[in-house]
Amino acid sequence: MKRIVLLCLLCFSTWAAAAQNPAPDTSWVKANYTKTEHYIPMRDGVKLFTAIYTPKDNSQTYPIIMQRTPYSVRPYGEHNYRRSLGPNAYLMREKYIFVYQDARGRYKSEGTFREMTPAIENKKSNKDVDESSDTYDTVEWLLKNTKSNGKVGQWGISFPGYYSSAGLPDAHPAMAAVSPQAPMSDEFIGDDCYHNGAFFLMDNFGFYSGFDGPKTKDGTGYQSHFNAEYSDAYKYFLDLGPLKKTNAAPYFADPNSIWRQTTAHPVYDEFWQSRNIKRHLKNIKPAVLVVGGWFDAEDLYGALKTYAAIEKQSPGNNSRLVMGPWTHGGWAAPAWKRFAQYQFGADLNKYYQEEIETKFFNHHLKGKGTFDQPEVTVFETGSNQWRYYDVWPPKNSEPTTFYLGEKGTLSLKKPASAGGGTSYESDPAKPVPYTHVISGHRNNEYMAEDQRFASRRPDVVSFQTDSLAEDLTLTGEIVADLMVSMTGSDADFIVKVIDVWPAGSKVPAAQENGKPMAMDGYQQMVRAEVLRGKFRNSFSKPEPFTKDKIEKVTVKLNEVAHTFQKGHRLMVQVQSSWFPLVDRNPQKFINIFEATESDFQKSRITIHHDSRNASSITLPVMH
Repeated sequence: MKRIVLLCLLCFSTWAAAAQNPAPDTSWVKANYTKTEHYIPMRDGVKLFTAIYTPKDNSQTYPIIMQRTPYSVRPYGEHNYRRSLGPNAYLMREKYIFVYQDARGRYKSEGTFREMTPAIENKKSNKDVDESSDTYDTVEWLLKNTKSNGKVGQWGISFPGYYSSAGLPDAHPAMAAVSPQAPMSDEFIGDDCYHNGAFFLMDNFGFYSGFDGPKTKDGTGYQSHFNAEYSDAYKYFLDLGPLKKTNAAPYFADPNSIWRQTTAHPVYDEFWQSRNIKRHLKNIKPAVLVVGGWFDAEDLYGALKTYAAIEKQSPGNNSRLVMGPWTHGGWAAPAWKRFAQYQFGADLNKYYQEEIETKFFNHHLKGKGTFDQPEVTVFETGSNQWRYYDVWPPKNSEPTTFYLGEKGTLSLKKPASAGGGTSYESDPAKPVPYTHVISGHRNNEYMAEDQRFASRRPDVVSFQTDSLAEDLTLTGEIVADLMVSMTGSDADFIVKVIDVWPAGSKVPAAQENGKPMAMDGYQQMVRAEVLRGKFRNSFSKPEPFTKDKIEKVTVKLNEVAHTFQKGHRLMVQVQSSWFPLVDRNPQKFINIFEATESDFQKSRITIHHDSRNASSITLPVMH
């Protein structure tokens, strides 16, 4: 399913073009551009398949905008044209030399593909190649073999966003503007594969079932390892049982499959550390526009942490961050006026595409106009408006600690009692679903979904404030510090921050001309994250819990920009399963990919909230 989502989102620019300009289809592209195909040699002799679209109007020279992708540069053949070009229709009409390249080892390119190729900082010979060197060599060839103005830009969403980030270290001098959008950055800590050591089961299972199967002889496609289709994901994965079964027929029988590589490394070892591109984002020279979405189920972490890494490791850099209320790649859609129960009013995508993205590339590659966008542009949900800051998180965002208390309270007052705790029984045989929707696909709205379906369960505990006397705006990082004990030797901890709507609340209809939707008591999820408990002290060296011993578990949630309006309540929920978004923890200290059915056990988990063991959540309150 994830594979389909990614490929569809990469086609958003096509739909955007159709919505914003007359007849931006294959015939228009063919009438205005000439397509050529080439095998571009890299320094180690491997050749990468590349499609180049050059404006037919040769009265001037044009800059280059390129995308490197593992998802194919199709359609193949010099007489077969794409329906649209570039990041958006405005840039396509502006005219650039648009370049698309199959990444090393993918589709028609030669070489061996590696998932998030480890970067090599000190290259000693032409055999030391990575995505930075492949990008550099491609740019060098393009400058010599196209009639460009000598400036190059790069962009991509998701995996192509990672390639944009990976091309930044030691970038070619001609590389002037790069836009990593929803980029993968660290797949064990927060992107795609794992989140804080917890395996994102449903997405990875569907994605890897078809991503890296046997390649067809002509290099234009891949066979699936197996057909991953089901109508009820919760039931399917529960019936599947221990994940040990997936490492054999009829699932991932190929020991070289990326799924097998991924599951063979269940801790933050060298395999994952070498693929952490963030640590290589040093001394970045090109202008950078990092783009992400608050409702991105794949790479919310990647966008925020890519920008943070550049800011920290590249003093004096020229980077910008844009975060909107988008899903994965949603900013490339034809329009964006609503999501889930949020109603934004104006078309946010027209503003982003025309006023930010187009001006970014035009200014840095064509010298056209200005690009005076603030350092940080974020859309604040709840109040539903754009905010602009000089730094991220904003200077007037103050970490404020709220304490979990007796009878489900949440307040600024630290508990004074000598003892106190809230307990629940976590049963791997009856995991908490991540959504109330029964579907074979991920419910993309789960990140803003009503959590009452979860709060009614005995294995989910809730803590909430009184009704707010005034608006409360959170902008920045969230950290939960839980004091926990358990009867098992491992457990997951999912922490949710929720906006509880008061009685009588309504929002405009989700559909045009419909009736307003009642929001009485709606528990709107604002942010959530998971931590696999055995990684509470180290992602590289997991540790078991000792039965009934109270320990501190810190869960770091992704940043937020949200206003809880007057009269609403702020709620925190804690649970120990999030299925099948996240795989089941046996609640026994073990390599979960080697666990058998008998290893899965119930565990009594207590969240302590007393004067000595005070569980809390630190929120970024704006002042």
